[in-house]
Amino acid sequence: MSTVIRVIPCLDVNNGRVVKGVNFENLRDAGDPAELAHRYNNAGADEITFLDVTATTEQRDTTYDLVNSTAKEVFIPLTVGGGIRSIEHVDQLLRNGADKVSISSAAVSNPDLLNEISNTWGAQVLVLSLDAQANPAMPSGYEVMVKGGKEGTGLDAIAWVQDAEERGVGEILINSIDADGTRDGFDIAMIKAVRSAVAVPLIASGGAGEPAHFPPAIEAGAQAVLAASLFHYGPDDMISQVKDAIEAAGFTVRR
Repeated sequence: MSTVIRVIPCLDVNNGRVVKGVNFENLRDAGDPAELAHRYNNAGADEITFLDVTATTEQRDTTYDLVNSTAKEVFIPLTVGGGIRSIEHVDQLLRNGADKVSISSAAVSNPDLLNEISNTWGAQVLVLSLDAQANPAMPSGYEVMVKGGKEGTGLDAIAWVQDAEERGVGEILINSIDADGTRDGFDIAMIKAVRSAVAVPLIASGGAGEPAHFPPAIEAGAQAVLAASLFHYGPDDMISQVKDAIEAAGFTVRR
């Protein structure tokens, strides 16, 4: 039986609103998170990802009330990330409607947090969010970035995902900072590099500008594809168009 490819709209949330920029900069408003989640749920999305994009840099928790109101609008899995620094934060998010949590900066500063979450709730709850940027000084050519892609870590991206897999992450969300918001297509080389290094499912993110961009990311090794601006500012049937393109390329989607 072939893998069913998941199509995931991403809600990048700042000050209670969904925003989107280019290369993590110049954010512009895209709407209310609960309203957008409701729309995408009805349009055939397989999951929703909710990322509080300034929680980490502002050193605060994700807004639980906003997560709760968004969760009430969907009947598909909801992944929440941003500002998660402890298993207590994870517990609160799960109690407020999250099905999975996405960890980025906190995992770099405290890798044992991945073990704690996986050991407490299981790998199916834990997504590693990898914000990576091309850097020829790194052994793999990619550096792990934190704080919304603004700060380098000196950590090699491939070494990091291998460590995270051993610590119990259930899947990895690959965010290409170089491709983010450009709408020029996914970073295929980065997806291939991560796919060759780990066995857990991969979610490709960053750069989708049209339905034709999605099949190459799946061919490179992604089991799920994520986009933001394409869905926020595109026609209402864009999720269906993306699934049509994926199906036409020979992959299975859920209808």
